[in-house]
Amino acid sequence: MQLGIIGLPMVGKTTIFELLTEGRHKGGVPNKANSAMARIPDYRIDYLSELYKPKKTTYAQLEVVDIPGLAPGNEKGASVFLDSVRQADALLHVVRVFADGQVPLVGDKIDPIGDIELINYELLLADLDLIDKRVERINAGKRKAQAEKELNLLERLREAIESQQPISNIELDEEEQAIMKTYQFLTSKPMLICLNLSENDLLSGQYPDRLQVEEYSRQYGIPVVALSASIERDITELDEDERDLFIEEAGIDEPGLVKVSRSMYERLGLISFFTVGEDEVKAWTIEKGTPARRAAGKIHSDIERGFIRAEVVEFQALQEHGSMASVKEHGLFRLEGKEYIVKDGDIVHFRFNV
Repeated sequence: MQLGIIGLPMVGKTTIFELLTEGRHKGGVPNKANSAMARIPDYRIDYLSELYKPKKTTYAQLEVVDIPGLAPGNEKGASVFLDSVRQADALLHVVRVFADGQVPLVGDKIDPIGDIELINYELLLADLDLIDKRVERINAGKRKAQAEKELNLLERLREAIESQQPISNIELDEEEQAIMKTYQFLTSKPMLICLNLSENDLLSGQYPDRLQVEEYSRQYGIPVVALSASIERDITELDEDERDLFIEEAGIDEPGLVKVSRSMYERLGLISFFTVGEDEVKAWTIEKGTPARRAAGKIHSDIERGFIRAEVVEFQALQEHGSMASVKEHGLFRLEGKEYIVKDGDIVHFRFNV
């Protein structure tokens, strides 16, 4: 899965990209999409690692792409922007809400709702152009049953876009969902708006256009997370004890990057199950609704092929009782078959034979 970070120039995209990826791709190529892997913070992995003290701890990861900023009037840049967005599975739209005389503004003022609408407008226009071209081809050809169904769907999507609704808000039946898989609509991608605030605005909870942004979020079903890139940078430079003290004194419930990572993971429909032991504690990423046998294939194809049973313990049960022995004593250890739907936070050991 690939997360594309989008926005106008000078909004803090690259800073957030480097913070999310812990500096794994510093000094990227200008005006090109740059990618790196981001670790998904998870307190459950922290707990399991402390409990088992393994030789290795592995967090879930997500590929993150820093997409060049969309500069108004730059047609070549717009083409690079749209092509990069098409490759992404989900979008993190970084919006500037901080004032800094040393960082030039795109426009004449801080205008978060205007910036959000500008990016959204470009995505809607690209989708509308795709719809118009496909409708023209259908109308010029011989209409078959499938083409009629597709044409009806495209007309519905056109109506939504013309009312500035993203395609992700449209309810689709199974046949329509199958048709949609042949397209790369930009507004069908899960999106999260990330407000990059000043330190004072983040701590006060007040910022320009706050009510309008909240209304936009409700109207279009796009979640909003606020952070301050400058605070996040400060946090990463502290050791663990200083970091916890800084967060407590600042009145922050948790770092903004943790909220962003978790929210995007959820928006992509992803969950984590865990394998534990002295050698490694590891988070495995699967789509929500994955059955046990297919989840086993994430570890190794032989385990999926020779699947017998899944030994399952819920993370909350282990955290509550403190050890696997205690979990088993309380009857909270289960054996599940191949059709069992793995839940977020399941600790799983697969029995198999090949």
